[in-house]
Amino acid sequence: MEANLIDEYEERLRNAMVNGDVESLDLLISEELAFVSPFGQVLTKKDDIESHRSGIFDIAEIKFLDQKVILLENAAVTITQAKVKGILAGEHIEDDMCYTRVWQKDKNNELKVISGSCSIVQK
Repeated sequence: MEANLIDEYEERLRNAMVNGDVESLDLLISEELAFVSPFGQVLTKKDDIESHRSGIFDIAEIKFLDQKVILLENAAVTITQAKVKGILAGEHIEDDMCYTRVWQKDKNNELKVISGSCSIVQK
């Protein structure tokens, strides 16, 4: 596995989130997803995709500011700082966020996000 490949997957995920592309999100997220939101909620794949489908989380822009990739045997960890603009539960947001994601190869040798978290960067 190479860092460039992980960067490509991160970009695919960013595009899917900004475009509300739930079909691409479905392909990029593991069925076993456990994602901790900035509010401490543990979200499943179904929860995550539904937040995009329903418009509860409507992202207008995600701009990557910095990204670190840590390669493991059949997985990778990314730590990404990003500027996020959008609507969350009816409220306008514009925050610097820090995402940590674990990308793991599934049984079909496809990379998927299996775990992650997001926090607001305090200024």
